[in-house]
Amino acid sequence: MTPKESELFLKGSEIAGVPSDTLSKTRTNAIKDAEPAGEKLPLVVLSPGFTKPLSSLTSLAEELASRGYAVAGIDHTYESYVTTLSAGRVAECLACDSDTDPGFGTRVVQGRAADVSFVLDQLTAKWDGSGLIDRSRIAMVGQSIGGSAAMAAMVKDSRVRAGIDMDGSTYARIPKSGFSRPFMFIGSEQHVPGGNDSSWDRDWKLLAGWKRWIVVTDTDHQAFTDIPLVGPSLGIKPVYGVLPAKRSAEIARTYVAAFLDQHLKARRQPLLDKPSTQYPEVRLCPEN
Repeated sequence: MTPKESELFLKGSEIAGVPSDTLSKTRTNAIKDAEPAGEKLPLVVLSPGFTKPLSSLTSLAEELASRGYAVAGIDHTYESYVTTLSAGRVAECLACDSDTDPGFGTRVVQGRAADVSFVLDQLTAKWDGSGLIDRSRIAMVGQSIGGSAAMAAMVKDSRVRAGIDMDGSTYARIPKSGFSRPFMFIGSEQHVPGGNDSSWDRDWKLLAGWKRWIVVTDTDHQAFTDIPLVGPSLGIKPVYGVLPAKRSAEIARTYVAAFLDQHLKARRQPLLDKPSTQYPEVRLCPEN
C-alpha cells in the first residue's frame, strides 16, 4: 500500500494510535514488476470484502502465484476506503454510507460482476501479456461480499469456470434450473447449515455440479484475510477463542489451493473429500 492508501484505510477502519503510513511499510514476498514465469497459466481473480483493498488478500495471492497461477486482484472503485487510479488520483469510498439501503448487496455484486467481466476482457484480449493466460482455465475467489460476487460473476460470465465464496452471504440468484460449474463455500461458524445466514442453504440446493461446503471452527469473518495477520502491528488484540491468525491463514490458503488445483489443473485433491487429521478445525458439512 502507498502511504496515502495506508492513511485512508486506517482512518476508514477507525484504527488509531499507529503511524498513518504503517501499512505502507508492511513487508511481503512479492516483487514489483517481476517477470512472469511460463505462459498459458490458469487465472484466478480475487475480490476483497466491502471497504477492503485488494491488498487484504495479499498472502492468498502470493500463495497462488507461487503455485503457478496468474492472479488478478481487483480494487472495486468507490467501494474501498481507498483506490489509487491512474496518474496517482485517489478515489475514496462513496458507497460506504449506503450499505444499509434496501437491495444494497444485490446492486454491489452486480457491479462487481461487471468489473470482473471488464477485467477478463482486458486481460485475455487487450493486454500485451494476454498470452500469459489460459482462457479455458479461469476461476474466481472472493471474501465476504467478494465471495458473493464470485457467484454473481459466474452466473453472468461463462468464462469463470469455478468459484469460491469465503464467508460471504450470497445475493446473486442462481437460475432455478441449477448451476453446474464447481463451487465451494468456506466460512466461519456463522455459516453452518441451518445457521443465522440462510443464503448458503438456499444456494446449496441449486448447485448441481461439484460442490463443497466447509466450515472452519473458531474463526471469525476476517479470518480468511490478512487483517488478523497485521492486527498486532495495528494494536488490534487477538480475539479470545479464535484460531491464531497464522493458522487460519494456512487453512484458507491450503483449501483454496486444493480446490483450484483440482478444477483448473485436473489434480485430484483427497483433502476435499473427507475430514483431515492435519486440519481438525475444518468441518465438511454433512450435506456433502
